[in-house]
Formats: sequence, structure tokens, C-alpha cells
Amino acid sequence: MLLEVNHVVKKYPNGTIANDDISLTVDSGEVFGLLGPNGAGKTTLISQIIGLSAPTSGSIHINGIDIVKNPAYARKVCSFQPQSQVPIDGLSPLQAIEIIGRLRGGKKNDVKKKACELIEKLQITPWATKSGEKLSGGVRRLVAFCMAVVVPGKIVILDEPTNDVDPLRRRLLWGEVRSIADEGNTVLLVTHNVLEAERSVDRLAIINGSRLLKVGTPAAFKEYDSENLTLELILEPSQEIMELPSFIFKPHRAGRRLRTYVKSQDLTETVGWAQALQREGIVEEFFIGPINLEDAYMQMTADHSVENSQSDLV
Repeated sequence: MLLEVNHVVKKYPNGTIANDDISLTVDSGEVFGLLGPNGAGKTTLISQIIGLSAPTSGSIHINGIDIVKNPAYARKVCSFQPQSQVPIDGLSPLQAIEIIGRLRGGKKNDVKKKACELIEKLQITPWATKSGEKLSGGVRRLVAFCMAVVVPGKIVILDEPTNDVDPLRRRLLWGEVRSIADEGNTVLLVTHNVLEAERSVDRLAIINGSRLLKVGTPAAFKEYDSENLTLELILEPSQEIMELPSFIFKPHRAGRRLRTYVKSQDLTETVGWAQALQREGIVEEFFIGPINLEDAYMQMTADHSVENSQSDLV
């Protein structure tokens, strides 16, 4: 395995535990997601993987090398896009990307060619020569991504890479992430965006409350709640559903969109009910399907919170 994290604990002097016995492995050429809510401990774990801080206990190895003892090696083989915006004031995107590429050991002509390719692929050419302080947050985020991948490390670490990025360029960015992995580099993606994670990663780990809940493929996570289906109803403007049938549970309303859950065994009855609402002009359209990663994630983290609350009472 390229990356091995074994029983890592990070405890701060004030007693706060940011990582509590985290173990995971990541292979070469894999897009691996670290998924969890804000404050779950994802960024803390990343800071230890790249050698910026040391775990209280446990070990981290890259290519079999102990990076707790050799943090300089981690910084050499990892390229990193931080969660915060990279300061590039006074530099154009092209200049900033080229400088980082040269610092990472790339040859001048190769770096310039790759930088221009990335700028074109992500459709930020109109801003390529503008000064950094004149760029929007989304463009600055894309420039930071290019800086991390222009000369990629064995492990490319992206901490919330799509924050502030518009939907079109998000899709382009994820295409580049896949290309990086297909070239043999490992991508470690830190995110709280569940839907993006489902589309982009080969495997992922869910971290909540400093603990690792589960590691697996997106499909394996959805088996966590495989007995239920999701039902989404789009109501006609100014229409209401006066009463929900007993087989509908956990309804959530957002504007005209009503999202609920049903048991697989109630599928026929559910479809009939939704079609009746459509005929009556109450529902514009409806969708029914298996649990997605977001549903499984919400249920898993909720169950974990309940377990912690119950253990605190013992």
C-alpha cells in the first residue's frame, strides 16, 4: 500500500481529541475520499499525513517510510491544495502555477506546457494573466488546484477543492482528478460534499466525531440502509399534501420538493399513491429509487451520534 495510517490518535494539550484511533490504507492510482462534517477531524489527519504535525500515538507510512520520523519525506512526495485560499496576490494564475511546478522539480518547458493545458481544460484562460487580487474566489480555488497538480506528488491531497467553484468547472475539475489517478498518482480527497464524493471516489472513509466509522466503496456504504427506498415529490406551485400515508416516513420539505423514505415492500403502494397525486394536479413529478450515499451517510452519522449519547449516559 502507498499510504498506511495505523491507530492514529491526535490529542491536544487542552484534552481535545481530534483523531481517535484512525486506521486506513490507500493504494496507488486510487481516488480515496475522507468524508465527514466540519470539525470531524479530516483536516487534522491530513496535516499529519503531510508531516505538518505529529500524531500523539500511532504511525503513518508512505512507501513504507515512517513519515512521523521523516516528515520531510512526506512533504516531498505529497502535493497539497489546502482548504483555505492560497495567497497569490501580485502573481497571475499562470505565474503562480509555473512557480510551484518549478519548485516541485519540474522542467521549465514541461511546467509551462502543463500549466497552459490545465488553464485551458478548466476554462480559466480569460484570467490566466490577471493579477491574483482581481480574481474571484472560484477562480482562485481553481488556480490552487492547478498549483497542486501541475507537478503532482505520489499523493495529491485536495482539501475541499470545489469550494466556491461553479458547477461547470466542478465537473471539469473532477475530470482532471480522474486523469491524475489514471496516471498512477493517488488522490486523497477531503470533502463534506457527499454527492460529489459519490461520483468521484473509488473508496472512501467516513469520519465523524474524530472517529472512523466505515471504509469502503460508495456501493458498499449504500448497503447500510438497503431495505429502504427514497421518494422525492415535486409539488405543483401552491399545492399541499394534506396527509401522508402511514408507509411514508422521515419526510423533509424544501420549497416544492418533498423527500421521504419508504420500505421496499411498499413500492407498489407508493407508486400508486404518487401517481394519484399526479393525476389530481398536486404533484408535478416524482422520483423513486434506492438509497444514495448521502442518505446512508446521514443515517450512519445520526446512528453514531445516538450511540455516543447513550454511552455518555452509562
